[in-house]
Amino acid sequence: MKFDTVVLGGGMVGVSVAVHLQKRGLTVALVDRKAPGNETSFGNAGLIQREGVYPYAFPRDASTLLRYARNRSLDVRYHFSAMPKLLPFLYRYWHYSRADRHTAIARSYATLIEHCVSEHRALIDASGAQALVRTGGWLKVFRSARKQDAALRDVERWQAEYGVTFDALDATQLRRAEPSLSHALLGALRYTDAESVSDPNALVTAYARYFEQLGGRVFIGDASTLEPHWSVDTDAGRIDAQSAVISLGPWSDTVSARFGYRLPLAVKRGYHMHYAAQDGAKLNQPVLDTEIGYMITPMARGIRLTTGAELAACDAPATPVQLDAIEPIARATFPLGARLDERPWLGRRPCTPDMMPIIGPATRHKDLWFAFGHAHHGLTLGPVTGRLLAEMMTGAATVTDPHPFRADRF
Repeated sequence: MKFDTVVLGGGMVGVSVAVHLQKRGLTVALVDRKAPGNETSFGNAGLIQREGVYPYAFPRDASTLLRYARNRSLDVRYHFSAMPKLLPFLYRYWHYSRADRHTAIARSYATLIEHCVSEHRALIDASGAQALVRTGGWLKVFRSARKQDAALRDVERWQAEYGVTFDALDATQLRRAEPSLSHALLGALRYTDAESVSDPNALVTAYARYFEQLGGRVFIGDASTLEPHWSVDTDAGRIDAQSAVISLGPWSDTVSARFGYRLPLAVKRGYHMHYAAQDGAKLNQPVLDTEIGYMITPMARGIRLTTGAELAACDAPATPVQLDAIEPIARATFPLGARLDERPWLGRRPCTPDMMPIIGPATRHKDLWFAFGHAHHGLTLGPVTGRLLAEMMTGAATVTDPHPFRADRF
């Protein structure tokens, strides 16, 4: 029960960290309260977002802020009770979202994004998970020419700055690509270098099996029992390790706070539901209805409808009002049939105010490392994060400069 490293957290990021450390010759224990892939990584849109060089910013125009303040928006809702605690975080988020700051953040963020597909592909091939992945990108669809033109200007800039590839589809081309979508849609952008996953949980599970094939060990355990230097309780007894990695997604700050770290982490909660497709309708790729704020994605279980963001306490009771509000709109966009899940799934995206993850060493404890705060891009950035952190921990040359993601930047 002695290991070189214990990785706390069995989501996409934690599993990827464990894989890369084990590949580099360390003995690694992966610990979580559930089997790998059954928390935040279970329920997302399944995108590997090569185009995602600009992380999701906080709106700064008055009209959008007023719309959100009324708390009736389809894409963002909030719990009034959570606002006193969240307001300082939201102010910092708003601060970093100013156009010039957001542009500077993108320059650092893009150094991770540029490796997201290639690093996933390496693990997909090694784990035999090819059947879970679709190539060819995903679609952002539009209901107004104004929104489509603005999005086209953005992606043309991303192409010039970061090599993002895309196709612009008019209404006829969109109907050819997705015949079952509503003809009310005017067109779309297809992000062609992105890939998507038919079952995110199954992909994490495949990576975890590969980790075990490499000699790693998976334990069910309680991360809150972590003690220097370093041990943690599991269902198989207490295990000891020379180093520890906190990669617990939205619960990372709870454990890091026990050691005196006050890292700014909040959650954007989201919901999903699966549906049958009516009358032989087929969805070929993920589709974001950008002006409404939801996504429909073909998954192994059915068509997955995912919501936008809910700002609330991490473990507050579920309030899936967004899902109920967008379902009729989604049904008019694509012929969804019966609900296939007993209840909506609730997930939590761990977010930092500057929109970038925390990757690297803790500042006051030897051999304690962080890998969390990936917001909407945990699935996208898991493998490259795992590689980067493993390189840092073993003293190897790093795939990119880790400095922008350090814990002490706050």
